[in-house]
Amino acid sequence: MTFPDFYLVRISRIETSASIGIHGFEQAARQALLVSVTLMLKPPPAGDTIAGVQDYDFVREGVLALVNARHFNLQETLCGEILDLCLRQPGVLGAVVQTNKPDVYPGVAEVACRMARMGPAVSGFPWWTLEL
Repeated sequence: MTFPDFYLVRISRIETSASIGIHGFEQAARQALLVSVTLMLKPPPAGDTIAGVQDYDFVREGVLALVNARHFNLQETLCGEILDLCLRQPGVLGAVVQTNKPDVYPGVAEVACRMARMGPAVSGFPWWTLEL
């Protein structure tokens, strides 16, 4: 299987606090949340100019807006909504999203969820091989 050329932009560990979780202690107060997103993007045109490259400010702004908009029972739901946000952008071929909740359990570094969604041009791409 062949895939089109692409490049990756990674936005790592966006720090926020979220109303997320199904347990009572998670719903009692907002908790720390880290969000990382890797975008698979169509190659930019030649030249060292900003014209034609993806403006990725939408990732940080969109993640913060989603997290502040409501309570999420599941990390999977939040990851899915972030993937939807990413794939609505022109030039985005696919995305990988990971959420990390560092304060869920004593003695546990974090509870994480990683999900990916590939558009038709990269359907079947082994996304799990991408570093996040």
